Amino acid sequence: MLATHSNLSLPLFTQLLSKKGIAPVESFPEDPRLMFTTIPDIEDRTKLRFMLGPKIRFEKAQEDHVSRLIKHWRAKLSPELDSTKDKAKSEIDSEYLKDIASDAPIIRMVNHLMERALDLSASDIHFEPEEKFLMIRCRVDGVMVGIEKLPATVQPAVSSRIKLMAKLDIGEKRLPQDGRIQYQMGDHTLDMRVSTLPGVHGESIVLRILDRGDVSVNLEYLGMPTDILKPYAKMIHQPHGIILVTGPTGSGKTTSLYATLEKINTGLQKIITIEDPVEYQLAGITQIHVNSKIGLTFAAGLRSIVRQDPDIIMVGEIRDRETAEIAIESALTGHLVFSTLHTNDAAGAVTRLQDMGIESYLISSSLIATMAQRLVRKICEHCGEQQALTPEEADLLGISPHQCPTVKRGKGCERCGNTGYRGRLGLYELLIVSDQVRHVIGSGGDANQIRDQAIKDGMRTLRQDALEKLYHGITTPEEIVRVTRAL
Repeated sequence: MLATHSNLSLPLFTQLLSKKGIAPVESFPEDPRLMFTTIPDIEDRTKLRFMLGPKIRFEKAQEDHVSRLIKHWRAKLSPELDSTKDKAKSEIDSEYLKDIASDAPIIRMVNHLMERALDLSASDIHFEPEEKFLMIRCRVDGVMVGIEKLPATVQPAVSSRIKLMAKLDIGEKRLPQDGRIQYQMGDHTLDMRVSTLPGVHGESIVLRILDRGDVSVNLEYLGMPTDILKPYAKMIHQPHGIILVTGPTGSGKTTSLYATLEKINTGLQKIITIEDPVEYQLAGITQIHVNSKIGLTFAAGLRSIVRQDPDIIMVGEIRDRETAEIAIESALTGHLVFSTLHTNDAAGAVTRLQDMGIESYLISSSLIATMAQRLVRKICEHCGEQQALTPEEADLLGISPHQCPTVKRGKGCERCGNTGYRGRLGLYELLIVSDQVRHVIGSGGDANQIRDQAIKDGMRTLRQDALEKLYHGITTPEEIVRVTRAL
């Protein structure tokens, strides 16, 4: 390996040489200087210091001098470059992968990428191999953002490093794997769920970032309008029944449930949760982590929870008939149960339970309410400006241009990363099970009939809540169309 010449790994050295007009001096690393014809920008300099160490110095040189250095290093490394290409085509053994994953520059690079994603408050980091490069993207405020593009030669080392951190099988590249990484950043221990998936150009890896520290989420700050917050805050103090929060993955359902538990956790009741995984640690609440490998499923855990004399139970997700049956039974026998379902709207939660095999009369007897939600990006407070709403945009929103002649948009600034958005808040649709809705459910009504009755009772839809936030200059037409559907 290149370690005989320097502390650099081969993939990183090839990345360095690929940069136009920059090369190490011949006595590198004893003399830790990088020569350049045009000074690299601050981002490149920071990255190089992360990869090569803090002692790196940058010096300007004539173009012919830098060219000679590049030729020198390419000639010196050419046998090893050929060797690396051959290994990439054949099966690379685990020991080799462990070696390259343990190189200090690779460790620094992966740590740098993780910390950069955390600085952006990303919820996920995606490592996506393509034919000529490794793309690193993050999900920030629910939208994918590219943060780095690395040469394809570093892909085996980066993948191996992440798999080593997650205690996965480094040599297994043909099958998907799942694991976890605990990453210390300052005072916080971050739990990262790791998922690998074999692809044409290498393994795609996704890291879901969870903050394992104590969390205090205030129900009042989630973005619920007053006409939803008041009845919701009242019904979560019911002695028994079931309340369901619905929405796609990443719509903030778990955060809403945590905020709910924080609101009702007075210390006078026994609260137990079963989750996959436990995303945040809540003081004064017993939290159980699902582990299907040893038989601790949602259903099995829930069956044990009811023998622990709880007052309130939170089930991370209802995924199957058995879990649904136990949750409904618990609600009918004097417990207050909270859980989530993956449905498009509040009314869809009822039909999802029916599809699982739950009798309609059991649902109508136990269900207190269902709340659908989405997360929408907020306009940056520092660069938002009023613009005219076009007739085409009004048509997409299903409103008249006279209802909202102007809307607010962010033009982009340094504080929002030139996106025009900064932060997110919730959109909500609360379906309260009134006597009329209960009758529709009990008589086997479908989602449309349940929804229509709830609207007659005064339910405001997700789209209507979104439009209210548009009128108040909180979000944009593009965001509303992206996350909600028209009536």
